Amino acid sequence: MKHFVAPSILAADFGKLREEIIMLNESEADAIHCDIMDGVFVPNISFGFPVMHYINKYAEKPLAVHLMIVDPEKYISRFRDAGAETLIVHLEVCNHLNRVVEEIRSTGMKAGVALNPHTPVNLLEDILSFIDMVLIMSVNPGYGGQSFIEHTYERVQKLRMLSERINPDLVIAVDGGVDMTNAALLYNSGVNTLVSGTTIFKADDPKNMIRMLKNTL
Repeated sequence: MKHFVAPSILAADFGKLREEIIMLNESEADAIHCDIMDGVFVPNISFGFPVMHYINKYAEKPLAVHLMIVDPEKYISRFRDAGAETLIVHLEVCNHLNRVVEEIRSTGMKAGVALNPHTPVNLLEDILSFIDMVLIMSVNPGYGGQSFIEHTYERVQKLRMLSERINPDLVIAVDGGVDMTNAALLYNSGVNTLVSGTTIFKADDPKNMIRMLKNTL
């Protein structure tokens, strides 16, 4: 299984955002992860469409947009137009998840579903064949720099077992508290993609940190 790393741009220095994006372009990162928060679904507000368009202007890596917002279906086309290649919505806010997934895929984007730490992974069983990615939150969403929740490994293993039966090509990503202490364990549990923010952008050499996260065994 190939290993992928998607740096979370929310942890970047926004005073030099263009330089941070160029650094990611030059790195071994596979995508740029963009967290959109509304202060309703999660207790924080991040950024919106003007910043998304700015990121897209300079990014040479695919943009994976993680919507931590209520009513995500209202903004599907706008995030496609802002450069999203993958759009990730939360199971917890989608009353009609199948419909939302269909709308995302109809725009040409890949569809992802995110799960909060308390949400059982088996709730995704009936949607797994229709989606491209599951994002397992390994912290409670809303803030960066939180401690990794150890129960995540077990959740990933359960999801990987489900996906092998239903959708073997499913990408499993983990977001929250990801660093060199748990990267290899996550890959070994069945993760394809590590989403990491603080660990990368606060490192003395972010490009080397991306390389180490990607190539750890």
